[in-house]
Amino acid sequence: MAEFLTGLKRSHYCGELRRKNIGQTVTVCGWAQRRRDLGQLLVFIDLRDRTGIVQLAFDENTDKTVFEKATAVHSEYVLAAVGVVRERSSKNKDIPTGDIEIEVKELRILGESETPPFEIVDDSKAAELTRLKYRYLDLRRPQLQNNLIIRHKVAKVTRDYFDENGFIELETPMLIKSTPEGARDFLVPSRIHKGSFYALPQSPQMYKQLCMVAGFDRYMQIARCFRDEDLRADRQPEFTQIDLEMSFVDMEDVLEIGEGYIKRLFKEVLDVDIPTPFPRYTYNEVMERFGSDKPDTRYGMEIFDLTAEVKNSGFGVFKNAIEGGGSVRGITAKNAVKTYTRKEIDKLTEFVRGIGAKGLAWIRLTDDGIASSFAKFMTEEEMQAILTKSGAEKGDVVLIVADTDNNTVLSTLGAVRTEAAKKLDIIEDGYNFLWVVKFPFFEYDKENDEWIAMHHPFTSPTDECLDKLDGNKGEVYAKAYDMVLNGTELSSGSIRITNPDLQKKMFEMLGLSDEEAYRKFGFLMDAFKYGAPPHGGMGIGLDRLVMQMLKAPTLRDVVAFPKVQNASEPMTNAPADVDTQQLIDLGIEITESKKTES
Repeated sequence: MAEFLTGLKRSHYCGELRRKNIGQTVTVCGWAQRRRDLGQLLVFIDLRDRTGIVQLAFDENTDKTVFEKATAVHSEYVLAAVGVVRERSSKNKDIPTGDIEIEVKELRILGESETPPFEIVDDSKAAELTRLKYRYLDLRRPQLQNNLIIRHKVAKVTRDYFDENGFIELETPMLIKSTPEGARDFLVPSRIHKGSFYALPQSPQMYKQLCMVAGFDRYMQIARCFRDEDLRADRQPEFTQIDLEMSFVDMEDVLEIGEGYIKRLFKEVLDVDIPTPFPRYTYNEVMERFGSDKPDTRYGMEIFDLTAEVKNSGFGVFKNAIEGGGSVRGITAKNAVKTYTRKEIDKLTEFVRGIGAKGLAWIRLTDDGIASSFAKFMTEEEMQAILTKSGAEKGDVVLIVADTDNNTVLSTLGAVRTEAAKKLDIIEDGYNFLWVVKFPFFEYDKENDEWIAMHHPFTSPTDECLDKLDGNKGEVYAKAYDMVLNGTELSSGSIRITNPDLQKKMFEMLGLSDEEAYRKFGFLMDAFKYGAPPHGGMGIGLDRLVMQMLKAPTLRDVVAFPKVQNASEPMTNAPADVDTQQLIDLGIEITESKKTES
């Protein structure tokens, strides 16, 4: 039967004790990691809390009642122990407390435990779905506890840094009006206003701009955000954003405050020095060089353009791509010929077809000479021109994509570049930050045959584009910027439009009528009539930031209670059915229900 803690008060955490505590009487509490019975009246219990493990010792000098109680302890029992710290006869160099142990004088079993569905260890072999079903047990693992403690430290440093730089933390509503932000909203039905819905915020964008109008010239918030979109390793339907906005600033001011934050954060939390200022690339530059607007610069394999070298070739794939207004480009994988055999290249070809490209041309420079998928269509001079442009040498593999759509060529090679770097294991350790700036204001939506805003419609176009607004939309650029770390977008932001005439013009270019624009954004447009200061800001993904800091494979490792791939939570079985009366109160009737098992 479980005992009570009455009369005992924890004096130390398990992982805090060291040689300096020898001779002290201490009280520790925690969970039994394991019990070892060595015979001859010798029992050891490894007691674990969130700071670490300490060994409890029971021997022939232990009170008989206490000793018998120790032999009844099983894994994950909750214990309180009082005893004297002494030096261990057999040291354990693998744990910080390995030089000492506690000679137990009093032991209380505060809670018993059934046999857990998996062992509470960092290298658990249990399936992830099982661990998520019993997440409260999974979170006892030291690695996950450390991840969440680091997350806590990140939040603390965040608040300290922005407070010291004059920012005011303001909370914005969780129940808001649905506004278009690029992803589906999570909708919340109103009981009082039947037939109307709140939305959960995808970001506090509108409200933080209203904070600028209200005169809080530096706002920040560690904000909860929601997006109803498909999940992946670095995406959850609910996430946390470090949100900030500043008045009377330009882009340089926002980037400077962002760099200062990252430098401070990494030094305080990880003791890592991040060099500033971060390198800057334009959107067009990163797409041309890396095939991605969030490039990983820890390795090379930059894209090169072969269009001029092959424009007169007899290879139809190249010729048709160029004549159709596209291009031929490639990357060189150094020392890759042993890794990228014909069989592996075939797999890579299927990969690129799966992401929308028509195929993959290649050259392998082996000890026996040049092997290629297209050499028979080329002259010797053309092949040599390709090798010269690619910088390829013996042992290298050249991978080439051709298409009438340059975006397809670049994005495909960007994906191939990432895939090859992982396969070749050439990604260096470290934290490579950079800014991507000067994004296109518009992007063309082929599916709907329309131009849409690449960021949001309140992003300001660059000054030099103001006289081009009646021309080609593809030549209009925005005062937008992204912070990128090791191939992951951590932050997106922009300088905002506050001029009503310019805002009206941008709405027109996006195909929004005055009525439609006012219906969607009227409250913000009205606010701007009463003196809106120039302002800009950004949102930094806290979950992704912590994930990258810890080099965790997925966001689930840095979120206490995450969702799985189908947006459900195995532990509570959310989402779930609700009572019929609740639906009646909300004026909702479910006409069709298709239930699927998680």
